[in-house]
Parts: sequence; structure tokens; C-alpha cells
Amino acid sequence: MSGERERSGEYAVRAESIHKKYGEKRALDGLDLRVRRGTVHGVLGPNGAGKTTAVRVLATLLKFDSGQAEVAGIDVVRDPRGVRRRIGLTGQYAAVDEIMTGRQNLEMFGRLFHLGGRRAALRATELLEQFDLTDAADKGAGEYSGGMRRRLDLAASMILRPEVLFLDEPTTGLDPRSRGEVWEAVRALVAQGTTVLLTTQYLEEADKLAARITVIDGGRAIADDTPDGLKNTVGGDRIEVVVADRADLHAAVQAVARVSSGAPEAADDELRVHAAVSDRVAALTEVARTLQDQGVTVEDIGLRRPSLDDVFLRLTGHRTDADTGSGTDQQAKKQAEKQAGQHDDRKAEVAA
Repeated sequence: MSGERERSGEYAVRAESIHKKYGEKRALDGLDLRVRRGTVHGVLGPNGAGKTTAVRVLATLLKFDSGQAEVAGIDVVRDPRGVRRRIGLTGQYAAVDEIMTGRQNLEMFGRLFHLGGRRAALRATELLEQFDLTDAADKGAGEYSGGMRRRLDLAASMILRPEVLFLDEPTTGLDPRSRGEVWEAVRALVAQGTTVLLTTQYLEEADKLAARITVIDGGRAIADDTPDGLKNTVGGDRIEVVVADRADLHAAVQAVARVSSGAPEAADDELRVHAAVSDRVAALTEVARTLQDQGVTVEDIGLRRPSLDDVFLRLTGHRTDADTGSGTDQQAKKQAEKQAGQHDDRKAEVAA
């Protein structure tokens, strides 16, 4: 970790030039990553980019071929057991027993973490309150909504109050309301000092939660910045105009051209014109007035900021989609399950 020793306390996770191969396939190809303490750090990437592989390497569930990595100030290779004592891990699917109640699930995990019966019961009560599950504590987890099950899963990951929590696509398959519930739970954890490394297929999720985002592709980091910083690499605000009549498309292009900082782009099939602008309010006002004076019927007009989807498209060449678990990440999952045991036992493995 050359050049970073003097600032080692700043980072909860540090990885330098991590390589991991499966045969001839490179899952990680020199990955560098820095996660500041007490923040949510998002990791984005297309299918097979290495997101899940990176999480499992840092959580000590996979051995990497070369490089250096520290989690909570501990070397992942030299002291994996020490790392496990300081982390929590929540994967894409909730690892709770749906027959047991929420309270029983948490008490079971507490015992697996060697808390003993009394301490496990006390910790379960604390977590049920913290994750707003007290009213449902004695109901079977199978009766919980998707968001409630994920919150219960997060609670189980927090039994030992980990310094670092790895969330590998924690809201996959949840409806918007349930995702919002999980987001609130994550924010509460960070407010209490937990560092969260979040991989996600939802760009909105990264935008709302992450203080900083690393975009990875081909097993290496290709961008690292704040959400706003990443958006600024695409460009500033854009004005968009949609006309009702194709005959008015040229007039819209001319009106937008007078206020834009770049050449307008027109989509004939959508009757849409858009371009970058520097003075957003003045540009919108002038275009609207010009088109009104010319008698052009406008279906829609507005200002739009670049999104993380625009950033993702610019950096990787395509838009993000659901992680189907194909390619090298799927190999990582299979090997991790072989090392860590059955899926429902993973938290016990992390605690070992």
C-alpha cells in the first residue's frame, strides 16, 4: 500500500492491484479500491465485471492471486480470521429461516456468533428495535414482506456490530417500497459509524446512498468519484424539447442551437431535440419564448441533468442491467459457496 501508510486510518477498505483468474479468464485484473470510513461506497459494473468477486475476496471467502488488501486495517491474507471478526456480509438473497420468527432468527445467529443465550437474546431485541421490526418480532419470517426480510437479514449481519458491512446487490428483486425500506436501514447504519461497501444493479440506489462510486469493468476500476463528479464527466445540464409536429422539428433545432454550448442532437422518431446548455434557466426561457412566438406546438420542454446511467453508458459502452450471475462472477459465487458451505450458513462462516 505504498504512499498510503500515513493515511491508513482514513480507509476502512484498501485494495491495490488485486488479480484473480479462473483458468484463462481474468475476474479481477489489477483492481484498486479505497473506501473511506463511515461512508457508503458504491461499486458499479456490467455483468461479469468482477463486482461479486471483489466482495468475496475482501470478505475472505475467496483467495486472490496477487496484490494487497486490507479491511478494517487488517491484512486479508495474513489474518483472515481477524477480518471476519470485524465485517458483516449480506448477499443477493436473504439468508433467514422463514419458519422461525424474526426474534428466533436473530437469536440463532447470535449463538452462531458465540454470544451465548442471554447476550444473543438481548442483542436480538436491540436489533429488532433498530430495524423497526419489533411489532413483527414474533411472527414467522415467511410472513414478512420482501423489505422486512431484507431488513432482518441486515440485522443478522450486524450481530457483532461490524466495522465494515459488505452488501452485494441487497435489493435485487425488491419492489420500490421495499428498496426504500432497505435504503433507510443502510443510512441508519452509516449514521452509527458502519462503513458500507455496496454493489448494486440499480443506478438510482448508488446515486441516493453512495458518497463515492467506483465503476469497474473487465476486473479493474475505470472511474472513481462522487456521484456528481461522475455526472460532470458526461457534461452539464441539457435542454430537451419535444414538438408535436415533425414539420416543426427544424424550428426547434434552430431555437435550441441559439442557446446551446454544443451542437443540438435531434431524434426524428421521437420528435425530440436536446443539447448542452450553460445557463439553464435563461436557455429554457428563451427557447420556450422563441417557439411560442413561432407558433410551434410543444409536447414537452425541460432541463435534464446527466444521470449515472449516462455515465455508465459513456464508460462501459452499454447500459446496466440485472446481474444474471454469468461469466466470471458466477464462477466466483460457485467457488465461494464451496469454501463457505451452504448459503444459509454464510454468516456463521464470516464469524468463524
